[in-house]
Amino acid sequence: MRPVHTALAVLVAAVWGFNFVVIEIGLDHFPPLLLSALRFLVAALPAVFFVGPPKVAWKWILGVGLALGIAKFGLLFTGMAAGMPAGLSSLVLQVQAVFTAVLAAALLRERPGRVRLLGMGVALAGIAAAAVDGGTSGPVLGFTLVVAAAACWGVSNVLTRKASPPDALNFMVWVCTVPVLPLFGLSLLMEGPERDLAALRALDWSGAAVIGYVAWVSTVFGFGAWGYLLRRYPASSVAPFSLLVPVFGMSSAALVLGEPVSGLRWLAAVLLVGGVALTSLAPARGPLSAAGSPGAAAASPVPSGSLRTSGAAAPRSG
Repeated sequence: MRPVHTALAVLVAAVWGFNFVVIEIGLDHFPPLLLSALRFLVAALPAVFFVGPPKVAWKWILGVGLALGIAKFGLLFTGMAAGMPAGLSSLVLQVQAVFTAVLAAALLRERPGRVRLLGMGVALAGIAAAAVDGGTSGPVLGFTLVVAAAACWGVSNVLTRKASPPDALNFMVWVCTVPVLPLFGLSLLMEGPERDLAALRALDWSGAAVIGYVAWVSTVFGFGAWGYLLRRYPASSVAPFSLLVPVFGMSSAALVLGEPVSGLRWLAAVLLVGGVALTSLAPARGPLSAAGSPGAAAASPVPSGSLRTSGAAAPRSG
């Protein structure tokens, strides 16, 4: 990769890592489901009028919108609101690669090789270490919700794998239109109209900046830049930069929010990032055809919020 493009890939990872800190700040201004709804509303408008019509079937846009936009982000934001630290959230969410590999094996008949199986085991060991650390630094409910968010992300990754969108930004913008009304409805039902109205009436520059960052910087810029890199370089050259996301997430949470980073959490980070690298970057065996010959090999599991172009891995963001 050219140095300028390497710098761009690192910048995108930093943007996605810092996004967890911004979410944590945003939860001081908005209830979690309302914040998630506003994120998708602002990301979709006015971008949806400039990216052109959808380039995949609506069933994939609706499926990914439900799994990623409503389930994954609803659970993530709620888990963080329940006390899950931003840095730890950025780390634990990476277990989505394991869920993706398991679901791809079950539903797409993509057979994991030995290296990928080893990576899944290492990543699960990292989750166990993170669970022990989370048990001493945060509520069990928050940790459980973030792990559930990772599982929902795995579902959306498999759906995106089936959709194989030719334009990641176009796909992401249209996906952002799906969760808006359901999330607003869930917020009114579960968080209450009084709480929502109070948050909107109290909107200040800080709250507006949070929405702008998670919608335009993290979503529109992040996925636009990532899609640009995937169009110019092989996925094997771009995908490893996504492993920097939890590194930036944990370090920025420590610097900005003062979150402590214990030795156990660093161990969990090493195990999770290493396991995800093996799981995501090791080739999987494709499904057997009727003639018994292997089909096309699976691409790396997708993440942020994350989407992928056909045959190229997408990032893991918050």
